[in-house]
Amino acid sequence: MKRLLATIILFFLMAPALAQSVSPPDRAETLEAVAALLETRYVDPEKGARLARALRKEKTRWEAISDGPALAEALTAWLRQQSADGHLALSYSAQTIPVEGGDEAFTAEEIERFYGAQLNHGVERIERFDGNIMLIDLRVFPPPALAGDVITAMMTVAAQGDALIIDLRNNGGGMETIELILGHLLPPGSPLSGIYDRPTDTLTPRASPMWVPGRRFGDTKPLYVLIGPRSFSAAEALAYDLQALKRATIVGAVSGGGANPFEYRRVDAHFALSLPEKRSVNPITRTNWQGAGVIPDVAVPPEQALDKALTLARAAISAQRGK
Repeated sequence: MKRLLATIILFFLMAPALAQSVSPPDRAETLEAVAALLETRYVDPEKGARLARALRKEKTRWEAISDGPALAEALTAWLRQQSADGHLALSYSAQTIPVEGGDEAFTAEEIERFYGAQLNHGVERIERFDGNIMLIDLRVFPPPALAGDVITAMMTVAAQGDALIIDLRNNGGGMETIELILGHLLPPGSPLSGIYDRPTDTLTPRASPMWVPGRRFGDTKPLYVLIGPRSFSAAEALAYDLQALKRATIVGAVSGGGANPFEYRRVDAHFALSLPEKRSVNPITRTNWQGAGVIPDVAVPPEQALDKALTLARAAISAQRGK
């Protein structure tokens, strides 16, 4: 399964509007299946075991809920409150979730809904400011197969700037185009956060691509990344890795704190668990941003971050030209 780092896809399989009743035996089986998955696969074994015990102990909490979407919503709220992990969620599907291939159950229709052309694949705005400062306002990282060409075009336009601001204040995460973007900003082969996988007990290192299509902004011009509480998951990964490499100045407020990539796990015919089985591990800091968020280099209220970055960019350009 492709590694997913976005909160927006946690509810790909939520029923659109129609409710479906859940019998008491089915509810009990669902709760036990969720507990078993937490116990055996959650990235933090101690926390997973604690969550499983608490879920079994408090199973009567959900006895009055007989509606599928309502049960998913209530259990998601409980799981996140107990774990402080924004990637952890139970989702409900009105359609039967296949037993085989369940981990690939995100349909083309759902991918299009959250990353499609109607959203310009997440590219909200590209703007050139006085001083030849380029701004990218990116709301999601789309799948490369769907919109890699759009992201390449975005970065090619940005390459003309003397400084670049990437606005991720409203970016909840996404897919592997984060690596494409990093390839336009870093020297080839720069170390990025690797992924530790609990079920296999393996750490997979990652590095920026050796080649990317389009014109590169490069690895020397001033670069600023705007973040805030709504920046999450892959958005945080981009900011965190650039910060660790001292390639960018991070401006704004502390981000959401989601560093545990998840896998989609079938619970039963109509429920699935978005289960963090992995952990981002930066090779420079030896840790990640889980729970703590990315800490900005220049702390300002999110609504002031763009103005602050523009001021910093103009000063940096002026200093370079004065040399």
